[in-house]
Amino acid sequence: MNAFTRIIGAAIAVGSLAFVTAGAASADELAAIKEKGTMRIAMSGAYPPFNFVNEQNEVVGFDAAIGTEIAKRMGLEAEIVTTAWDGIIGGLLANKYDAIVGSMSITEEREKVVDFVGPYYTTKRAIFTMTGSPLTSVSQLGDATVGVTLGETHEQWAREQGYTVKTYKGLPELLLELENGRVDAIIADSVAVILAAKESNRELVALNDLETESVGAGIAIRKGNLELAAEMQAALDAMQEDGTYLKIANEWVGGDIR
Repeated sequence: MNAFTRIIGAAIAVGSLAFVTAGAASADELAAIKEKGTMRIAMSGAYPPFNFVNEQNEVVGFDAAIGTEIAKRMGLEAEIVTTAWDGIIGGLLANKYDAIVGSMSITEEREKVVDFVGPYYTTKRAIFTMTGSPLTSVSQLGDATVGVTLGETHEQWAREQGYTVKTYKGLPELLLELENGRVDAIIADSVAVILAAKESNRELVALNDLETESVGAGIAIRKGNLELAAEMQAALDAMQEDGTYLKIANEWVGGDIR
């Protein structure tokens, strides 16, 4: 059993009670959120420039801005919740928050336990080393140690390849460990690493012989909430049509990443 499967299994166990009652309650969830007036939105807070904690101790970034704007268009205040990535789906199923807007890749395995709104951007898996590293090909990773964020799909993939894997809490820690030589390479979403490296003036190189496909990042919500999903999707579509999405993207990631 790989790490991601264990995480999903734990999430199902945590959320099993929620699933028992979800059939009757799902139609009322949007109304309940609107009555409360606040949408609780979860993310790791450790994935710059998509979501991170700034010097004012505020959670900001592309994900935070997208989630806040969706809530605003639904007539709601956004309450940002930070939580460890490897337990984030379990927290959703346990009703600790209403949605995850945290750059979560849409996968078949995740779709077994949550529904997705979006995708709201696309990216690709990439493998990065420091400039000057002797590693120049994916074929050389058999003897290397790779760093990944705990609970990401990249962890599952790296273990399936048989790599020696070290897990970390988020991208800032990954970059630091790579820079300090405690891992030989890191595996993460290409856009996030490129932008974070540029911001911190780190000189990284992506291995160019990795065969991978683009994946969409979606907004996770509890299953069966068709009204909530429809209203969130409508808000996202409207943002994309009226230019607000592009404005947010330009601010945080330097351009359109749909």
